[in-house]
Amino acid sequence: MTSTRRDVLRLLGLGAVAVAGVPGCSLIAGTPQPQLLTSAAPLPRPYAVPLPVPETAKPVRSAGGADFYELTERAAEVEVLPGLRTGIWGYGGTFPGPTIEARAGRRTVVKLVNQLGEPTVLHLHGGHTPPESDGFPTDLVAPGASREYVFPLEQRAATLWYHDHRMDYTGPQVWRGLAGMFLVRDAEEEALPLPAGERDLPLLICDRSFAADGTMLYPGLEGRPGVREAYMGGVLGDVILVNGAPWPELRVARARYRLRLCNASNARTYELATGGPLVRIGSDGGLLAQPRTVRQLRLAPGERADVVVDFSAYKVGQQVELRNLAGEGAQARVMRFVVDRDEKDESSVPERLSTVEALDPGKAKVTREFEFSSGGMGWLINGKPFDPKRMEARPRLGDIEVWRLTSDVAHPVHLHLDHFQVLTVNGERPQGPPEWKDTVELREAQTVEIVTRFTDYRGRYVLHCHNLEHEDMAMMAAFEVV
Repeated sequence: MTSTRRDVLRLLGLGAVAVAGVPGCSLIAGTPQPQLLTSAAPLPRPYAVPLPVPETAKPVRSAGGADFYELTERAAEVEVLPGLRTGIWGYGGTFPGPTIEARAGRRTVVKLVNQLGEPTVLHLHGGHTPPESDGFPTDLVAPGASREYVFPLEQRAATLWYHDHRMDYTGPQVWRGLAGMFLVRDAEEEALPLPAGERDLPLLICDRSFAADGTMLYPGLEGRPGVREAYMGGVLGDVILVNGAPWPELRVARARYRLRLCNASNARTYELATGGPLVRIGSDGGLLAQPRTVRQLRLAPGERADVVVDFSAYKVGQQVELRNLAGEGAQARVMRFVVDRDEKDESSVPERLSTVEALDPGKAKVTREFEFSSGGMGWLINGKPFDPKRMEARPRLGDIEVWRLTSDVAHPVHLHLDHFQVLTVNGERPQGPPEWKDTVELREAQTVEIVTRFTDYRGRYVLHCHNLEHEDMAMMAAFEVV
């Protein structure tokens, strides 16, 4: 990693013509687009590797109504591609990191120990978190140091995930392996007859590319100046990984399974489908009010969705592919389920799941504008690159606000601190009752209005694009709740 975002911004100060001359950039209306890295390593045939399930972290202690965990970041070598060793940076030396299962309303304290050679930052994506524990991108944990992150978890049950959030370097550090799942549970959800236990599966989906020796490829890690900015539109891998395994296979019973889908890719958007019905029961912020049956599901980077798949609709011996309709060739495959047995199944999906409060935009104190665009200074919000000292907004604690987001090209936008509801997409109201989100995809030349309410905590937070290369190239804005 030879060039920082600030170096790139100086280069890009020459203007859009300079960007157009960067090798490896394809342009639509002068804007860099995501670039695919091609692996040189021998790749396994699809569905030759069993699906791994990350271990569930155990608290090192519990006291005073809190559970205490320890995550040690360290370099390790693991087998991602069969027969090859791949160097990673991992929480606990694994990729993905261990899954943390916590309870809503019970304080969870995570001690991050950095045994890497670079600073890191921990962010609980989707967490309703005090500012000192939110992972502000300049709140660095230096090599050899540690920091405690306190998560009160005053929020609904939901599928969250945690990952590195270091300013300028989130892309390469997440790519190397610094990501894991974080499940919040509560009594309301546990009272429902949804699939549970081994039939409640976290599936962290991402893409990577590999050199001939199994090393992860990423622009700039090779030490060639200028390579990283050539990929500022986003980095795409040609190998789809689920829980760290390439195109894996899982043997399942003829029963319902809950799949907790998390798009942990740097820049790739997925259109997920099995060829059969997917019953969507949850979004970024937890359960929907009612289940919704869909044939395919779009997830931009950072987004999550909980779906129930009923494998009793298939015969023993049948195979069910989870495919990516937005991909081509090998990138159109994700994983495969093989139905291999009959088992008793007492689960069901009730017609009513939860109560979701609808925020009233008529009570908004202010409507704010956030324009996501490219320019002579790289990726910008409201015409400016990220400055951690500049507050782009100062919402008041307890206030409802409407934020209007507009884009040039596609940008998955992530809001820290509080979840939001989508009001309109290009002026049209979305179908169905409201749901809680923390990441929303802005497609090309699109305007999305969201409504949110800032609660519980005052302090600094960020709004940013979750295409991690866009984020590293300055597409982030700080705001302060006052």
